[in-house]
Amino acid sequence: MAWFFLLIAGVAEIGSVISLKHADGFKKLLPSAACLFFGSLSFYFLSLSLTSLPVGTAYAIWTGIGTVGSVLAGMIFFNEPRSLRITLLIMCIISGAVGIKMTSGH
Repeated sequence: MAWFFLLIAGVAEIGSVISLKHADGFKKLLPSAACLFFGSLSFYFLSLSLTSLPVGTAYAIWTGIGTVGSVLAGMIFFNEPRSLRITLLIMCIISGAVGIKMTSGH
């Protein structure tokens, strides 16, 4: 279950970042509330995953999911730049996260 909780935490982190973008410096109420909700949800599920995963492993995977998801969300929803270099760097993050998962023993 810890890996499932970690996945939920990462997806919630993406929701928090997307909401933060829409919050316009916390000037808009609904996106600001969504940011706080998703951020809290993310930390809650991260904390659940930490009951049985090493902190370094969980944190690395959580930030990797958040980073890759946020970059992809920016490309999809906010028309942020796309390039081969960005794609290759995203693949580096993903391969690093997979490598950490494979060597964590959990």
